Amino acid sequence: MGKSINRGTLYIVATPIGNLEDITFRAVRILREAELIACEDTRQTRKLLDHYAIEKPAISYHEHNEAERAQELIGKLQQGLTIAQVSDSGMPGVSDPGYRVVKLAVEHGIPVIPVPGASATLTALAASGLPTDAFEFRGFLPAKSGQRRTALEQMRDLQHTMIVYEAPHRIKEALEDIVRTLGADRPVVIARELTKLHEEFIRGTASEVLERIQGRELRGEITLLIGKAESKEAPPSETNLRLRMEALMREQKLDEKSALKALARETGLSKSELYRELQRDRQRKR
Repeated sequence: MGKSINRGTLYIVATPIGNLEDITFRAVRILREAELIACEDTRQTRKLLDHYAIEKPAISYHEHNEAERAQELIGKLQQGLTIAQVSDSGMPGVSDPGYRVVKLAVEHGIPVIPVPGASATLTALAASGLPTDAFEFRGFLPAKSGQRRTALEQMRDLQHTMIVYEAPHRIKEALEDIVRTLGADRPVVIARELTKLHEEFIRGTASEVLERIQGRELRGEITLLIGKAESKEAPPSETNLRLRMEALMREQKLDEKSALKALARETGLSKSELYRELQRDRQRKR
């Protein structure tokens, strides 16, 4: 059993990204015990509340009233009211309203407690088939093609998986820009309608995925994942890797685990790849 909620506290509650069963027991309890629920869209949240028979007052908190409403919510928190803040789906504040009220609460010394749960970003990454040891989330790509290509250009040589959100009506243009900017062979994954009835993963090179969606009208929420760039240099030898790792341990006084992590950042190789290379070098010396 979780402990009772605290008065005058802001709870940041993750909600399902599709399937209504993807919510924690704790999140349901917090929503039931809170005195007010701040919602991105009260109509959308009401579906979730009705599903779990939660009858609590709700107030809108979205991008158009965020500045004014955040101040109002801080006032209620200072009066001792307990508030649960939710977005339409996932964790509030991640490409959704939420940051402003959290920032103000922190500045006013009001406790902010996260209640974790579903995340489209991590859900898409886990099933993408792309490397998960290092990744970066950048929210929505710019809507205008020129700005979008500039943003993609910044990803050209990155040695980790990139995750962005994209609108269904712009996904084809985004893929065309990826082909032009990052190359036709760049690995990409479209993760669509996650956890919902029509969930779909489209995997392949940028050109392959673009060809597969031609003539289709993709609908619903889309998470777009872009694989890391191919290394332009020849991979370092196992002996060189071992020597560099030993140097990191000696120069920066790192243990083996920390040195492996630092070496992964330097080389762009995953920790598991590095570990295998180093193990092969050790076995050769026996």
